[in-house]
Amino acid sequence: MVFESLSVPILGELTLLDLLVFGIAIIVVLVISRIVGVYLKKALSDRVDPTEREKLIKVIQAAIIIIGVYAAFPRFDINLADMVVVGGTIGLVVAFASQRIVSNLGSGLFLIAERPMKPGDNVNIGSFSGTVDQIRVLSTIIKTYEGVYVRVPNEKIFTSEITNYVANVARRFEYTIGISYRSDAEAALRIIRDLLSSHPFVLAHPAPSVFVDALSDSSVSIRVFIWAPSRVWWSVRTEMLWTIKTALEEAGIEIPYPQRVVTLAPGAKIEVSHVPGGEGPA
Repeated sequence: MVFESLSVPILGELTLLDLLVFGIAIIVVLVISRIVGVYLKKALSDRVDPTEREKLIKVIQAAIIIIGVYAAFPRFDINLADMVVVGGTIGLVVAFASQRIVSNLGSGLFLIAERPMKPGDNVNIGSFSGTVDQIRVLSTIIKTYEGVYVRVPNEKIFTSEITNYVANVARRFEYTIGISYRSDAEAALRIIRDLLSSHPFVLAHPAPSVFVDALSDSSVSIRVFIWAPSRVWWSVRTEMLWTIKTALEEAGIEIPYPQRVVTLAPGAKIEVSHVPGGEGPA
């Protein structure tokens, strides 16, 4: 009885049941869009600037609602073919007129989904190096190491190589240190290892590596490989080199200047001349 009353036409062929189904469909779509919005807000909390995140969520929610309404229209016996033609034509016109915007938007969505970087990361993108300040839907803001803010279109970022210096928790750096042949290489190795083991930011895993790498013309070359947390990599690198130099000098280990040994043939003479106005030999 109830079903029959719902099936009675109230406007042309439109029945109360059609209205009821349409209303339920809209409610379901609204609930789905709400759930998607909450999920995206959590998932993108550390990826995108808050203002841009809200804009993106609203666009996605609007798209979900439009699709849901479109799917519910057949209950009203509307010719969807005509709507598709009209909608497609409008979409082509808009896409052609704003193809750069659409390209940047698509690239931004892929960057957010792929997540090659996030705000606060130190990166190199094309000719720009610095810290990611904001990731927007259409562009990304990079703060260079000189303190200059650069807006880079997402299309350019998406098609460029991205080097993320802090994506890995640890980063390696290395030194080549030369000591004289008269100095004790074993003592130098021991001093460097002790300094590395006592530094709070030199990682034990992966462990540092210190070894004699080459016997050069003027020195014995010692190679030092060090792993440090990516966030403090630069400060550890600059600090550690000076610490090693000072410790070696205090231990009497010489870090020589480039030297060249000249052997004179028997009977060869060395002539010493004075530069006019000078204080010594030329």
